[in-house]
Amino acid sequence: MSVSFPRIPALALAVAVLVSACTPLKGHQGYVIDADLVNAIQPGIDNRDSVLQTLGHPTLSGEFSNDTWYYISRNTRNLGFNNPKPTQQATIIVRFQPDGTVKSVDRTDESLIASVEPYGKTTPTLGRKDGFFQDLFGNIGTVGAPGTTGGTGGQ
Repeated sequence: MSVSFPRIPALALAVAVLVSACTPLKGHQGYVIDADLVNAIQPGIDNRDSVLQTLGHPTLSGEFSNDTWYYISRNTRNLGFNNPKPTQQATIIVRFQPDGTVKSVDRTDESLIASVEPYGKTTPTLGRKDGFFQDLFGNIGTVGAPGTTGGTGGQ
């Protein structure tokens, strides 16, 4: 059995499409870190305005005070329809003194990434453990006629 000539390009195209679907996708999220700009920030010399002009707006700022700015950069990789996995993450943490000058510039890496795994397929709840039919029919009879203790009856 021989394969005709027009089928060979179609077969090659199909194989190429299938193989290209397995190509890993690389992505970048967040701030693009320029080491020269980060190194230009000097503690005790620079202030909020100069950091803002040099590095731009922070990715995040401190939750309880605006004295800490975070510049977060993350590279990811995923294969097919899998969830992206971080390959590299860097965070630049700029802390300010109360007068607005830079107190410190710190760098962290992907070792601080927290991996949170969901517990099972249901969320545990506190309180009643009602079944399907109890949830469905549980309110029948709880609203009473006017004059009974079940409800106001439109009054």
